[in-house]
Amino acid sequence: MTDNPVEIERKFLVAELPSLDGVDSKKIRQGYVTVPSDSVQVRLRQKGKKFFITVKGKGKMMRSERESEIDAATFDRLWPATGDRCIAKTRWTGLLEDGRTFELDLFDDRDLRLVEVEFQSVEEAEAFVPPAWFGEDVTGNPSYSNNVLASGGVGVA
Repeated sequence: MTDNPVEIERKFLVAELPSLDGVDSKKIRQGYVTVPSDSVQVRLRQKGKKFFITVKGKGKMMRSERESEIDAATFDRLWPATGDRCIAKTRWTGLLEDGRTFELDLFDDRDLRLVEVEFQSVEEAEAFVPPAWFGEDVTGNPSYSNNVLASGGVGVA
């Protein structure tokens, strides 16, 4: 289960891909039991060989988040509830020059690149100066939330 029940993050488009030499990557597939208009999101995620169920509250830069690891059989039993509200992506996880962790997502079914950075406080998030390879800040734009993307938003091929 996630230690901190609150997630504080900013999300950006990617203006230019950085060098990914030595950066870890994992294939991710995730689906949503809930639809984008619901006030709470319930997500199933397979990340490599691990499986998770996550409940997220409403919010943009800051929102509640509870995540628990589940076994493959439970994941497989729940997965049909996601219907066609699914995405697949490769997540690259690395460090920025200031020591913060970035998560860069390259989507399998669309020409979309997003990068997220998590923070300990809203003040820290607001003070963050993104590196040059980051593009437009889309933190407050619901079109770029994963649950909207999973429901066919922003450039599905």
